[in-house]
Amino acid sequence: MLPRLISVPIILLATSGLFYGAAAGTPPPLVIWHGLGDNYDADGLKSVGDLAKKVNPGTYVYNIRLNEDPSGDRTATFFGDLTVQLAKVCEDLASHPILSTSPSGINALGFSQGGQFLRGYIERCNNPPVRSLVTFGSQHNGVSEFQDCDSDDWMCKTAMGIMKGSVWSSFVQSRLVPAQYFRNPEDLEPYLEYSNFLADINNERETKNKTYAANLASLKMFAMYMFTEDTTAIPKESAWFAEVNRTTGLVTLLQERDIWREDWIGLKKLGEKGRLDFRTAKGKHMKLDDELLTEAFEEYFSPPEDTFDHPGEL
Repeated sequence: MLPRLISVPIILLATSGLFYGAAAGTPPPLVIWHGLGDNYDADGLKSVGDLAKKVNPGTYVYNIRLNEDPSGDRTATFFGDLTVQLAKVCEDLASHPILSTSPSGINALGFSQGGQFLRGYIERCNNPPVRSLVTFGSQHNGVSEFQDCDSDDWMCKTAMGIMKGSVWSSFVQSRLVPAQYFRNPEDLEPYLEYSNFLADINNERETKNKTYAANLASLKMFAMYMFTEDTTAIPKESAWFAEVNRTTGLVTLLQERDIWREDWIGLKKLGEKGRLDFRTAKGKHMKLDDELLTEAFEEYFSPPEDTFDHPGEL
């Protein structure tokens, strides 16, 4: 492969503050949201950011955090109200001097639950607008089983124990993060009534939010990676918006569901435009290697040829 000629972004000082001076050929900033039990300052996440910069030189990388203390950020992956957390992320990105001024928008990379949270960001605020969204092992159609915890992870054990006791109580739905994307396809009535997050961003209730569909349909590309041997996020097919019957194991693909046929969140529009990719990653949940990440970064996060001010213009 011939080397790309990349112009390095320049951070300029203006009267209104710092802004991202993106020269031609500069990749958009990359925003990353980590998964359950991780934190924004983890070594693994730093390595991913370094690889993104190596593949697309000039990339500015920002790791989403809900607490500047890494320990507090990890706690927030288990405990908190997702509606409040997402509102904070919307505010943080909209006020960030570099992310908010990028003329080509931003790219977004979500690991595990961070993937559906980034999708929630796009649907609910999308300012600055996301150009391409890539998710790995994300639970876009929820989880129908609670994950196992390491024997020494008391935080995980505490959260899962509370959820198993009463997942649909208002206390749990406003305080336990994984509970807010729990979804049993064989028992949807309590989910539709009490879900604090997933039922809303998937537009599954009777009243549909048209903004959600418009915002997601504005993406240049949405790529969803499913891990072939995922036994952590159950069902693994949730990574592709598929639904799995817990009793029979029958898999209903996205294209066979009403969320697609009636285009509740804009996925059908993306698919019709060739902007929706279903990809696989070999192995277990979040077992990623540099080769796969490099391919994803080259394909989805390379410098764009155009800029945009509003997602509706894409």
